[in-house]
Amino acid sequence: MLKDYSNKYNNLTKLMDELETKIPETMKGFNDLHEASITKGILPSKTKELIALGIAITVRCDGCISFHIHDALKAGATSEEIMETISVAILMGGGPALIYGCEAMEALEQFVVLEQ
Repeated sequence: MLKDYSNKYNNLTKLMDELETKIPETMKGFNDLHEASITKGILPSKTKELIALGIAITVRCDGCISFHIHDALKAGATSEEIMETISVAILMGGGPALIYGCEAMEALEQFVVLEQ
C-alpha cells in the first residue's frame, strides 16, 4: 500500500500544533533545539536537512522521512542530492535502511510532484 507522505507531513504538523497547546514548554524546547540545529552555520541548512534525512532513514522513522524530505527540498536540495543521501544512509544502515531508502525515494517522488 502506497504511503501518502504529504498527508503524513500535514497530519503530523497538526498533531504537533496540538501538542504545543498541551505541553507548551516541551514543544518550545524542542522547537528551539530544532531551529538552533537547522539554522545556517558553518554548514548550510540544506546540508543539515540531508544529514537529518539520512538519520531518519537509518532509524526507520516514516514521519521524520516525510519532514526531512519536505524540508530538504524547501532548503534547496535537489532530487539528486536527496538520492545520494539515501545511498549513504543505506551504506550505514544496511538492509533495513535499504527498505526505508525506498520509502524515502517514494516520499521524494510525491513531494516533487506536489511542487510541479
